[in-house]
Amino acid sequence: QVQLVESGGGSVQAGGSLRLSCAASTYIISRYCMAWFRQAPGKEREGVAAIDNHSSPTYADSVKGRFTISKDNAETTLYLQMNSLKAEDTAMYYCAATGTVVAWPLEGRDYHYWGQGTQVTVSS
Repeated sequence: QVQLVESGGGSVQAGGSLRLSCAASTYIISRYCMAWFRQAPGKEREGVAAIDNHSSPTYADSVKGRFTISKDNAETTLYLQMNSLKAEDTAMYYCAATGTVVAWPLEGRDYHYWGQGTQVTVSS
């Protein structure tokens, strides 16, 4: 059974940093393309970063230069390093996996496995 479990969310002031983690069961991170999505209250879910199974990262324009997606050498954990956080980054963040290729804009319907989410709150 595939499981994705996020952690690392919290409250931080604007300009601060957080690192989100997504621990995965089985070999999902090594075999699937992975992504981070976020959803703020009253807003649509949006994809913020993705990494394919060749470890090539891509980012939404809104986070480019501030967020870094990566995975550990054992390919059991996915990360999202978030720097220079802004109030507009406040959202629930989810990791997700797809058996297809990464295509922008990221569409949630293309992702087959999801974590439960971790809350990020940035105060200005």
